[in-house]
Amino acid sequence: MGITNNCFGWSGLLRHILGAIRGLALSALVILAGCSIKDIGPINTLTSESRPGSPEYIPDVGDDGSTVIGLAFSGGGMRASAFSYGVLTALDELIIDEVPYRRSMADNVRVVAGVSGGAVMASYFALKGSDGFQDFDQRFLHQNPESAMRMGLNPANLVRVLHGGANDRSSFGRWLDENLYEGATFANLRHKNAPALWVTASDVYNRTPFLFNEDTFAALCSDLEALKIADAVAASASFPVVFAPMVLQAPSADCPYQQPAWMTRALDDPNTSLRLHAYADALASYRQNPSLKYVRLLDGGLTDNLGITGLVLARASARTPYGPLSAEDGVKVRNMLFLVADAGRGQTAKWGEAMHGPGIAPLLQAAIDTNMVAALREGIDALVLAMDDWKRQLIEYRCSLPLETVRRIRGTTSGWNCRDVNVVVEHLAFADLDQETEDRLNQVPTRLALPKEDIALLVDSGRRTVYAHESIMKVVADTRRGAGVREPMQLSSAAGPVR
Repeated sequence: MGITNNCFGWSGLLRHILGAIRGLALSALVILAGCSIKDIGPINTLTSESRPGSPEYIPDVGDDGSTVIGLAFSGGGMRASAFSYGVLTALDELIIDEVPYRRSMADNVRVVAGVSGGAVMASYFALKGSDGFQDFDQRFLHQNPESAMRMGLNPANLVRVLHGGANDRSSFGRWLDENLYEGATFANLRHKNAPALWVTASDVYNRTPFLFNEDTFAALCSDLEALKIADAVAASASFPVVFAPMVLQAPSADCPYQQPAWMTRALDDPNTSLRLHAYADALASYRQNPSLKYVRLLDGGLTDNLGITGLVLARASARTPYGPLSAEDGVKVRNMLFLVADAGRGQTAKWGEAMHGPGIAPLLQAAIDTNMVAALREGIDALVLAMDDWKRQLIEYRCSLPLETVRRIRGTTSGWNCRDVNVVVEHLAFADLDQETEDRLNQVPTRLALPKEDIALLVDSGRRTVYAHESIMKVVADTRRGAGVREPMQLSSAAGPVR
C-alpha cells in the first residue's frame, strides 16, 4: 500500500518538490507569499439547533432481506475508482430474480463505504443507486479531474506547498461538485432504497478516522444534510502536500446536544475497544477542548486505507446483538456478504536487487509502505473478528426467539433454522488474478487521469475478482434459490482467467 495507494500518492512529484525547495531562494518565497492556499473551508455551517444522531439501523433495501451486502472501497486515486466500478459492475450483472421485476446482487447492497479514490465511487453509488451508477465510467473514469488541479513544479506551487498544500477546495472538490455530483448534498442520499454511505477522512489533530455521519456532525453542532458530497469526498482524498487540509469549524458555544448512549459507554467502560474509545474521545474533543476551534482533515488512507472503519465501529457501538441490523432483519437475514475492494499495488521497487541504496526518497516511501501494509492486515483481521462475533451474537438472539415471533416476521416458520446465518468477508485484490494481469496492474500509477486502456483493464479486473471467489458465488446461488430461481447460474467466460 503506502503513498502510492493513498489518494493520489505522487511519490515522484514529492521527490521533485523536495529537490526544488532546496534550490528555491528566500527572496522568491517572500515575493510569492501571497500565493498561499485560499479556499480550505470551513466546509460545515454551525447551527444552534439540536441535530439527530446516526440511525441505529442500516436501511433495508432488499425484497426479502435474506442477503445483506456491505462494500468498502480502498484508496488509490483513479485506479481505485475504476477497480471499484468493476466490482459493482459484476454485482449488477449477477441477476438473482426476475419476478416481479429484475433484481441483481447490487440491489442487496445495504452499506457502501469508501476512502480517497474509492470514496468517489462509493458516494456516486449511494447517490444514484443500483439503477443509476452505470454511467460512472463516462462521467468520471474517462474524464481528467487533474485539469482542475495545480500540478506544475513552479515557485508559486512550491509556496502553496509550504503553506499547507498545492491544491485547495477550489480544485478537485469543485470539479467533483460541478461535473459528477452536481451540487448534491447528504440530504440527497435519503432517496428510496439508498444504502448507508460511510466516507472516511483523517482527523489529524486527534489522529483518528473521521466519519462523515450524523453522530460526528451532531458533536460539531452542524447539519450533515447540508454538507456537499463533493466536499466530503475531497476531504477523504486530501493527501498531504498535494492538498491542503480541509477544515471544519468546531462549536465555540454550546448547542443542544445529547451524547449518544454508545459514546457514553465507550468513554466510561475501560474494556471498550481502543478503536471505539478513540473515536468517542475525538467526538468529545469537538465540544470540550477549548483550544480546538478547527478540525483539519486529510486523506482517509492515513488512518484507514480500506474504508472499513465505519462498518467496524457500527458493529462495535451497537447496543443489540443484531445491530446495525434491525430486529426484524436479524431474523430474515441468511447471508451477510462483506467485500473489501483493495486497489493497492504490490511491491515494484528494484532497489532490493542491489547492495547499496535506496536513497532518501524511496527509503521514506518504503517506511510508509511498510507501516500501511501492516495496518491493512490489522484492519482486515479486525473486520473478520468483528463479523465472527456478530454472527455468534446474532445466532444466540435468533435461537432465543419464540416461534410466534419468527412467524410474525417471516410469515412462516417453514424452513426456519435459527443457526442458518452465513457471514462472508472477502478481500478483493490484484493478487486474485493471473500473474500477468497482476503485474500490469501493479504498474498503473496513482493518478486522477489514466489512459483508456488502463481504465478498461482495471474495470475488467475488478469485475473478475468477484467471480474469482467461490464463497461469493455460493452466496449468489443461495440467494437465487431463496428467490425461487432454480436454473443454474450462467457465468460469463470473461470472468477468467484467475489463479
